[in-house]
Amino acid sequence: RVREAVVSTQSTGHDLDKRVEDLLAEIEECRNRYISTLKSSEDKSKCLSEIREKFDQSHAYSDDKVQLAMQTYEMVDKHIRRLDTDLQRLEAKQRSTDKSSESQMFVDKRSNSKKGGEAAAALPYSLISGAGEGLDMPVDPNEPTYCLCHQVSYGEMIGCDNTDCPVEWFHFACVGLTSKPKGNWYCPRCSKELGK
Repeated sequence: RVREAVVSTQSTGHDLDKRVEDLLAEIEECRNRYISTLKSSEDKSKCLSEIREKFDQSHAYSDDKVQLAMQTYEMVDKHIRRLDTDLQRLEAKQRSTDKSSESQMFVDKRSNSKKGGEAAAALPYSLISGAGEGLDMPVDPNEPTYCLCHQVSYGEMIGCDNTDCPVEWFHFACVGLTSKPKGNWYCPRCSKELGK
């Protein structure tokens, strides 16, 4: 299931790359036409508008690819966490089974040979405490934080179009978004500073 999703994501990513390459080739054609053949300012203005539109479309495709990569990362991370949880459960169960069989062997020896000793203690809950749903795995302290909430990257995120934005990336929920807006987007701080 994860493999199919990753293959699908790769295919979509390659498709987006191809679209961007095609747009860049069209932009190059427009540039060459602008430089070599266009004489009137009206034609040049139209050509510049066309180039600008193609760059904007290229930027939108690139944003889509970033979103796709982030969604894929989140999906794979979710499955890794689920596998880690299952592994913890299995290891805890195995340790519990091993301790029980050691205990049982000790009890069997004691009853047969009258030797003393202590039975193995039950497996403490702390060894399996993370085994429940919604396991919160430890976050790498070197992982950068983003957004107004100062948390690591997760879920859908959007980048502020202000190149000088100190935060850069924001979780959709933290900035009240449910889908990617059209055109440029500025975070609340930059919107206020830039008056947008």
